Amino acid sequence: MQSTSVTRYVLVAGEASGDILGANLMAHLKQRQPNALFEGIGGPLMAAQGLTSIVPMDRLSVMGLVEVLGRLRELLGIRKRLYESCVAYPPTAFIGIDSPDFNLPLARKLKQRGIPTVHYVSPSVWAWRQKRIFKIKKSVDLMLALFPFELPIYHQHLIPVVCVGHTLADDIPLESDSHLARKALALPPINGPVFAILPGSREGEVSRLAPLFIHTMQRIQQKEPNATFLIPAANHARREQIETLLQEANMQAVLVEGQSRTVMAASDAILLASGTAALEAMLVKRPMVVAYRVNKLTFAIMSRMLKVPYVSLPNLLANEALVPELLQEAATPDNLATQLLDTWRSFVHDEGIQAKYLELHKMLRKNAGETGAEAILSMLERHADQQGRA
Repeated sequence: MQSTSVTRYVLVAGEASGDILGANLMAHLKQRQPNALFEGIGGPLMAAQGLTSIVPMDRLSVMGLVEVLGRLRELLGIRKRLYESCVAYPPTAFIGIDSPDFNLPLARKLKQRGIPTVHYVSPSVWAWRQKRIFKIKKSVDLMLALFPFELPIYHQHLIPVVCVGHTLADDIPLESDSHLARKALALPPINGPVFAILPGSREGEVSRLAPLFIHTMQRIQQKEPNATFLIPAANHARREQIETLLQEANMQAVLVEGQSRTVMAASDAILLASGTAALEAMLVKRPMVVAYRVNKLTFAIMSRMLKVPYVSLPNLLANEALVPELLQEAATPDNLATQLLDTWRSFVHDEGIQAKYLELHKMLRKNAGETGAEAILSMLERHADQQGRA
């Protein structure tokens, strides 16, 4: 560990979407503080920006209330290790990126120690478990929210918050060319429709959703024999996992390691798991169907707590059903195939939804990394002034 006189940030991201946000934020912090050091937990993009990661990011990548229990001891051990290192060598700031159930308890303990704390990506307190706002207030000196509709609850509780938009909205062009994307993927000429299939980035997600999505592909192929299926794999391990499932089903698809955005742009329509991928699909302006399945007990608990009518970001941002959502028992191969085909066929004629996608894209373009870095440095100046007056 480095001396406390050095500008040093501890960042913790638990999944691929957090790795994207963290890397962008780090790049802008480095522009303002070229000698800053970065430690914690992150993925390959954050590592490329100079993060020293104490454990692989995928050790934090676990979804669902029930699913966490099997990994609880390991997760608590990692969090304890981070806490002890931060107390021994206090960083300039701790920045938790999403993964609120892991990061916020750690931030709360660090804030009690006088360490400035930031949380990047607001937990969905506006949607469920709304009493978490009181713990958030005790945990963070600054909340960096992605979406405008998240701000009111923080203002209501006098929690410093800045809407930074989303780095994906900054990076993705307002128009995405499918021909250029197909050329980038070196795809041969294609006569029929192209469907992007995204069963998730985590091992558990792929195990749960890929068989369902592959069966959906089979139904689609029965109705559209010339259909081509593109599947991006988050890493080599996920590629091997998906290859095995395709072989078992005797199903053909073009597997691409990484490049999920290019795969989406190359498609005519997308079937995907709920999450950041749905936002990305909206930003590349492609029709989509959102599907998800979790452990039955997890779904039952979450359904009782949910305070909003939608789960996908496009629908939440628009506050209307822009994209179909098929969850749990509704997510069957027949339902998904029918819905995806209908959505694909109607999208090209639906100028209203295309205009809404563009409007939402522009709304989220706020130079997220730059805005976030400026907000953090302003918070640190306030914190230093308060310390100086104490």
